Amino acid sequence: MSPRRRWPYLLGAVVLAGFLALGAVATWYQHNVDPPGKAGAAVAITVEPGMSTAEIGRLLERTGVIESATVFRYYVKLNGLGTVEAGDYTLHKREDMAVVVKTLEGGAKIDKGVPLTIPEGLTLPQVAQLVATLPGRSAEKFLQVAASGAVRSRYEPAGTTSLEGLLLPETYFFVADDDEAAILRRMVTSFDDLATKLDIVGASTRLGVTPYQAVVIASMVEREARVDEDRGKVARVIYNRLAAEMPLEIDATVQFALGKQKEVLLFKDLEIDSPYNTYKHAGLPPGPIASPGRESLQGALDPTPGNWIFFVVIDDNGHHAFAATLAEQERNIALAKQNGVR
Repeated sequence: MSPRRRWPYLLGAVVLAGFLALGAVATWYQHNVDPPGKAGAAVAITVEPGMSTAEIGRLLERTGVIESATVFRYYVKLNGLGTVEAGDYTLHKREDMAVVVKTLEGGAKIDKGVPLTIPEGLTLPQVAQLVATLPGRSAEKFLQVAASGAVRSRYEPAGTTSLEGLLLPETYFFVADDDEAAILRRMVTSFDDLATKLDIVGASTRLGVTPYQAVVIASMVEREARVDEDRGKVARVIYNRLAAEMPLEIDATVQFALGKQKEVLLFKDLEIDSPYNTYKHAGLPPGPIASPGRESLQGALDPTPGNWIFFVVIDDNGHHAFAATLAEQERNIALAKQNGVR
């Protein structure tokens, strides 16, 4: 066949391939806009103030409401999306995108459900005990799900299923459909969102630690610092001791190793054989010792400049004094005793 006669066939093949490709894209797009079958389980999401359309799309994808944030972005460009007010919404997994948009445009009008406040500084078993106060929920089931690996944080190291320290302390509202897995997922997702917002990857890189190690440091800051203005300074002490290859000597890590809170640690407590005993083992403990809040995480990611390597509580309000030398620390200890706090 001559080149002239072959050309129409080639052009036809190209056109046909183009139509097939467009058809495949259209089918994929429609599958994401209107998923086949019934919508799945209820999902509670929280739209934070100032969230962009792209951020809302990623939130919907992450929680399983939609399959593709990209399709959501194009869908709202084509069909529009009114003002979405901040607040809590109940949607469903694999939801029709038209329903998603209508629900978001309707405003945060859902029944918030039962509130559960998770204070800063709790361990995972302590959080589980609070979850068990919700009707029909079990601490044992919550801990089983947490250990199973079914729910993971994006900042959780490979090869581990421990979520200790990776649940965000705050007040949540849970509805009847929220089982232990959904509750855990909400707490982990909230932590991940905050850590990402605080640029944990960039900050930890600048500080010479991994994101997970930054969480470990934040957990120690949470348990040691008692007022927010001290959190960045406590973090700086930890970084300075790491740089100087000094034992961290953080009492809270010993409390974690003991598995119980003691009013006063005894010398024999400091001898406990545990990788979490930072009096006996140099460097960071292998994992977080509690759930750090926003201020402690911020302090660990943006430590206050200073050359301190010691700190001690000096008043009844929980303020610490910080020292760069042992002589300064001894003076601070004397001040604490004078104030009746040691």
